[in-house]
Amino acid sequence: MRLLISILIFSCSQLLVSQEDFLAKQYFEDGAFDKAVVFYEKLVAKNPMRTDYGEGLVACYQQLEQYDKAEEFLLKAVNGQNIYPTMLIELGYNYTLQDQPEKATEYYNAALQKINENPNFGYGLGYRFQKYALLDYAIKAYSMAMELNPKLDYNFQKARIYGEQGNIEQMYESYLKLISEGKASQANVLRNINDFISSEAENPNNIKFKKVLLQNAQRSPDILWNELLSWLFVQQKQFKSAFNQEKAIYKRGGETSLQRLQGLGKMAMEEQDVDTAKEVFVYISENSADAVVALDAQLNLIELDLLEADDKVLDKVQKKFDELLGVYGYEMETLQLQIAYAKFLTFNKNNPEPAIGILRQCLELPLNNYSKSYIKSTLGDILVYDRQFNQALIYFSQIQKDLKNDVLGQDARFKVAQTSFYKGDFDWALTQLKILRGSTSQLIANDAMQLSLLISDNSLEDSTQTALKKYARADFLAYQNKKKDAVELLEDILQNHKGEKIEDEALLKQAQILIELKDYEKAEFNYLKIVEFYANDILADDANFALAELYRNILEQPEKAKAHYEKIIYNYQDSYFFPLARRNFRMLRGDSIN
Repeated sequence: MRLLISILIFSCSQLLVSQEDFLAKQYFEDGAFDKAVVFYEKLVAKNPMRTDYGEGLVACYQQLEQYDKAEEFLLKAVNGQNIYPTMLIELGYNYTLQDQPEKATEYYNAALQKINENPNFGYGLGYRFQKYALLDYAIKAYSMAMELNPKLDYNFQKARIYGEQGNIEQMYESYLKLISEGKASQANVLRNINDFISSEAENPNNIKFKKVLLQNAQRSPDILWNELLSWLFVQQKQFKSAFNQEKAIYKRGGETSLQRLQGLGKMAMEEQDVDTAKEVFVYISENSADAVVALDAQLNLIELDLLEADDKVLDKVQKKFDELLGVYGYEMETLQLQIAYAKFLTFNKNNPEPAIGILRQCLELPLNNYSKSYIKSTLGDILVYDRQFNQALIYFSQIQKDLKNDVLGQDARFKVAQTSFYKGDFDWALTQLKILRGSTSQLIANDAMQLSLLISDNSLEDSTQTALKKYARADFLAYQNKKKDAVELLEDILQNHKGEKIEDEALLKQAQILIELKDYEKAEFNYLKIVEFYANDILADDANFALAELYRNILEQPEKAKAHYEKIIYNYQDSYFFPLARRNFRMLRGDSIN
């Protein structure tokens, strides 16, 4: 019985400590230092050996400017037995806060002397000095520890400090030495260097990095320097220069390095550097010994051709597909060819019937569940295009069942909702969308939320759903690549349903299609109308972001772009676009981008 009572008392005391720990940290984070200090005093009294509680208490005293209490506590700590030397730094910093540099220096040096007793103290002391921006002391701590014990290596930490001190070239040299000696991974080093690199080639830090790389390449030629130069050029969006480096890497590394070229080509495509992207994919297709890699490059070239798709281009692409099918046939290893051809026939040539036949033929191949689902997804898309909605829904439902927890399964559920929306079955679409709002894919969840709100908002106001049905038809026309027809129908909504909930949705959708039609002036007008008249509605962040991208990427008006990114940063912090807006704003401002 006594044992049981003792266990219960111990459990209750541990629970009480945990609660006090949580409250102390929470109050401190909230800036309620007068409340946090009460809990830290209790925690220190109960756990005098816990240095984290002691440091929390000292931090509270300092925030409350009760430096005498902090000093009293720290003096007891440094004069006690089994002192951990970071307390000497804490005491020194307490004097720094009181503008007593001589006393502060005394304790900082005393902390450094502890390294002579045990070099393993070097890391903890160096880290603590860094915390308080005492960078010279941090360098000394790391250096002393390494001198006393050559097995210790704090060069990575020292390199970071050089950067914080503004010794940028020394930082680059230190990091590059770590990579070349195999003491740090390239990815880890580049993450740190990226804090100092800008997207602007003329940025002084970029110029210094390029200079250090070229000096290293002259001293000891190595493929590493080509890789790092390519990385730098990509950060600066100089894809042509990066391509030159990647060709040099390929000549030395062979087929294994083609994956890097594939990635570069995709990036150039995304950033609309079409000429470089074409050069990259032509180079891959001409040099790769791997038939699948070469085919993938050819398909990317077709995708680039279709960006400017008039009748002449469509005839050229048709011939390319005929040639590729003649070489590769309809095999399991080249499914991407059949899928790309089926999409071309449907969405570019308006000829879905043979596309459906091709994909149904592909489903007869001995494929795994994922490959079959991928084909079914494309087949469903084409059946939707051909208005065979029920057949499409069967395929999308099969994908959901087979890949329940996969993103492809969630995407299939969204396609069920989207197809139901095109059909005018708004209730069933809403049922699917409610489930998807909790999707693990943020993009799917965001799209589901927007379509869900579109349906619900425009069903409450208009029981006949007249405007919503028109919008669904316009959305379907856009899906079918009948862009001009979609724009006209959306214009009908804007003229005949003014002041209704649907208006901002119609403006946004029409603007998105106008961008594809290269009618940038009209698209700009639509976006500006949304941000001016619907600033408090759910589409305001979409319009601000789209407008910023239009100004940045097409109209080349960076100041206007910055203004709209800034609106998202300050007014729409819950927006899906917030991280991208912040990144692009900082990039335009010339900041280093992580």
